Amino acid sequence: MNPKQAPFCLLCMLLALTLLLCPFSVAADDLETTATDTPANADAADGSLNLNCKSAILMEATTGTILYAQNAEESLPPASVTKVMTLLLIMEAIDSGVIRLDDTVTVSATAASMGGSQVYLKEGEQMKLEDLLKSVVIASANDAAVALAEYLCGSVPSFVSRMNERAEELGMTGTHFENVTGLDDTAQNHLTSARDIALMSRALIAHPTILQYSSIWMDTIRDGAFGLTNTNRLVRFYPGCTGLKTGSTSKAGFCVSVTAEREHLSLICVIMGAESRDIRNAAAASLLDWGFANFGLYTAPAGTCEPMKVTGGVENVCPLSFGAFSCVLPKEKLNAVEREETYPESVAAPLAEKCEIGAVVYRVGQEEIGRVPILTERAIERIDFFEIVKRTAISFLLI
Repeated sequence: MNPKQAPFCLLCMLLALTLLLCPFSVAADDLETTATDTPANADAADGSLNLNCKSAILMEATTGTILYAQNAEESLPPASVTKVMTLLLIMEAIDSGVIRLDDTVTVSATAASMGGSQVYLKEGEQMKLEDLLKSVVIASANDAAVALAEYLCGSVPSFVSRMNERAEELGMTGTHFENVTGLDDTAQNHLTSARDIALMSRALIAHPTILQYSSIWMDTIRDGAFGLTNTNRLVRFYPGCTGLKTGSTSKAGFCVSVTAEREHLSLICVIMGAESRDIRNAAAASLLDWGFANFGLYTAPAGTCEPMKVTGGVENVCPLSFGAFSCVLPKEKLNAVEREETYPESVAAPLAEKCEIGAVVYRVGQEEIGRVPILTERAIERIDFFEIVKRTAISFLLI
């Protein structure tokens, strides 16, 4: 090394030590970002469509955004729409491997004694679990629902207890189940709300297999000897309908939870307390039409940002990434979405992997419609004194 370069070398070492001991930029842990909900801004969210029923709700299934609500929090008898929760517990057990579609279920005397909609199971009869499942989904069979509940939990009371636990887990604050069928001639407090039905319906269709059954118009069981016809006529007559569950009793009136999809927009429509089947179906079709006409789903893929500078680290830059984003918007706003990446120009080491460092913010005009966190792609340790000396020495030798 040239002796004339010694002062320069000393200066470099002092600067390096200052960098190590006195970081001057914002540390990642000091940043605070807040996720926001994505309001749909529906003009009719206060129930101004005046549907001919006691309560109703329209939810976008992907995001859970409420597009319309009419008395949606009131707890009412749900009739056989109860079976949405019955089916949810069965599908969760199937998908987790606890039970299987090809299991053979032996029918109990209790199951065989059920009235109302049924497939006329006999005590001791053996049937594949899948056929019992189809019987509940398509034909709303009470006897099949009880047989499935007993098979999974050993008894109806144990299954009902799990139904109420699951309702609480889903945030269904207006719900109390007393049976697995929705029969309410002896039930004293078997109630739920349109909002809660939408919540459990959304959880149910997260199991795609259920839609393979709920979208069937006609099928058979017992090797073709017994026919099943879907109680949900919208499956046949409403374009895009994929399910889900109807119900009616003298106490509940006519109820339905309908799922439908068009142009990548998936909707859940709940109607409770209509005076007839035709009024119920007309209200559901009208609400779905309104939803599809006025809203669309905005989606943005996951991606990466420009790497961020890191001071005092073993690496000088850190790669960044962010996740996908989706929200429901009025159709006229779908092409007006703008995004902005907000994160500091540099941060001080150390950095943890997957540390939230900023956010991708989505806006329509001045209105923020949502955000997703920007995360560090890998951990970066803080550089130590000996590494600084080593790097400085190497740089001097290369001069």
